[in-house]
Order: sequence, then structure tokens, then C-alpha cells
Amino acid sequence: MENFGSWSVLTTNFLIVLFMALAGVTFSAILHLVNGKWRFQVRYIACSLAALFPVAFVLLLILLINGESTFQWLATAHEGDQHLPGWHNYTFLVARQIIGFLLVFGMFLLFIKLQYQTSIDSSPAAHRKFRNIALLIPGVYVMYGTMIAWDFEMTMMPSWHSASYGVYHFVSNFHCFLAFFTLLLFFLHRSGKLKNPFKPFVFNYMAQFMLAFTILWTYFYFTQYLIMWYGRLPEEFDRFNQMMQFDLAPIWWTFLALKFIIPFVTFAVYTPNRHNPIVIIMVASCIVVGTWLERFTWISGSIITEQYHIPMTAAFDFIVTAIVLAASWFAVKWSLNKYGLVKAS
Repeated sequence: MENFGSWSVLTTNFLIVLFMALAGVTFSAILHLVNGKWRFQVRYIACSLAALFPVAFVLLLILLINGESTFQWLATAHEGDQHLPGWHNYTFLVARQIIGFLLVFGMFLLFIKLQYQTSIDSSPAAHRKFRNIALLIPGVYVMYGTMIAWDFEMTMMPSWHSASYGVYHFVSNFHCFLAFFTLLLFFLHRSGKLKNPFKPFVFNYMAQFMLAFTILWTYFYFTQYLIMWYGRLPEEFDRFNQMMQFDLAPIWWTFLALKFIIPFVTFAVYTPNRHNPIVIIMVASCIVVGTWLERFTWISGSIITEQYHIPMTAAFDFIVTAIVLAASWFAVKWSLNKYGLVKAS
């Protein structure tokens, strides 16, 4: 239990990396389904983030092997007072996580393969097959994202649940992806290494996407709070109180400012900012940092206040985060080079 705070940093890194891989392919599928003409400028770059799947899988295995250090409820699972005893069966948890990951990974790789085939094969059969798999991707993202939300965040406090937590979780992470992808596009564009540079109006589109998901995330964020507050459900509201009023309170209110107040004021109140790439990446940076703090708060804040852990206050936090960042950077760089998206150095 005393290691739970530090291992929460690794869990947070896992969730961020996993959803970057998931959302990259999902974003490409959504742009295809809505027939967004600008998808041809960014879809291969978005799908290059699928290179993060192996990194996420290694992190998943480490988290599953470490048992109680990752899932603090394991220490009391035998007492039989769990809210969802069937869901908290650890053998079932490990099985569904590994099998679910492999199935999703396989389906997303198939999407990438078929997307590439449509660029060299104009036959109706090839495009129909690609459309059919594209139709499945958003649904898979929602279902798999819900399972991840339940296992790695919601049920960390076994007696707590929220009917809207799954959608709150995967919307938040897609919000983070949009911000991260905007940063990636910005630095690739500025580097001059892209073989097929995209038009600058893409930054405006990404700013509008971020604003839309800022509003959507805020809605789901407040929905949970409102239901429990109006319903006067003290056993449900305790988790909010622990995170909002004690040691993690500064982090809680910080991620709310980074994910809602700053993006909304910047993009909705001062609309010309949506056309300024420098301002856009500043907001994107806030969203990425805010999402990391949000994930950590929900995970680490699921235990009693005496055991709260402020992130980046231990050597373990810095080391594992640095390793994950380095592995992710090399994976994406390898993917960009392999698929010929950037000029050879």
C-alpha cells in the first residue's frame, strides 16, 4: 500500500501512452467516416502513434505483475465487501486486460493496413472493406476505453461507482490526444522534415476540436458531481471530497483550470486565438499536463488521505516517467521513418 502513490505515476503514464495509440487510429477513422477532406494531410501522422501500442503493452504487463502495488484493493479483496465482487476477481481482470488489448491492437493494425491499401488500390471492394473496419473503430474505442476506465480508475475505490465514468474517462483522454497531436503537428511542421507538409489551416481545425472536447469533457466532469451532490449520496461523494479538499486539492483545481478554464477562455472568448499556432500549442500543452494530473489524481486519490502522494516527489516518479517518455519518443520516431512520413536525417 505504501508504494501505491509511486506506482500510480506508472499507471498514469500507461493510460496516457495507451490512449495516444488508441485515439490516433480512432481520429483517423472518424475523419474518414465524416469524409473530412483534410484527413489526407494528417491521417498517416495520426496512425503513426499506433507505434505506442507495444510500449503500452509492456507497461500493462508490469502493472498487472505488480498486483497490490497497482491495485490497492487487492489487499482486502478476500474480505468479500467489494461493490463488484465479480469484476474485482483478479484472474478475470488480468485475462480481460490482456485479451482485450491484443484484440484491439489487432483490429487497429488492420485499419492501418486497409487505409494504406486504399491509397494504392482504388477498387470499390478495397474501399468498402476499409469503410467497414472504420465503422467499428469508434465503437471499439468506446467499449475498450470504458473497460480501462473501470479497471484502472473507477474501481480503484471498490465501494465507489459512477454510471458516467467510462465516457468521462475516454472523452478526457481523447481531449488529451487532440492536444498532443497538435503539438506533434506543430513541431513536425516547424522542423521542415515532413515529406508532405500539411496546410496551416489544420491548426485552426485542431483548435476547434480542442474547444469542442473541452466543453464535452467539462459536461461529463460536472455531470458526475451534480448527480452525487443533488442526490445527497455521501458514500459516493466521499471520493470527490478526498480529492478536492485535502492534500491533492491543489492538483485537482490545477487540472480543472488547465483542461477547462484556460482552453475555454482562450478559444471561446478570444476567437482569433484559434488561428494563432503559438497560442494553440500553449493551450495544447496545458491540456496535456492537465490530463496527466487528472489521471494521477483519480488513481492516487482513491486511497485514504494519510497515504496521498504528490507526483514527482520521489526518484521513482522521475525515473519511470523519463523511461516511458524516451521509449515513446523512439517508437513514434521509428514509425514516422518507417512509413516515409519524414525526410531521412
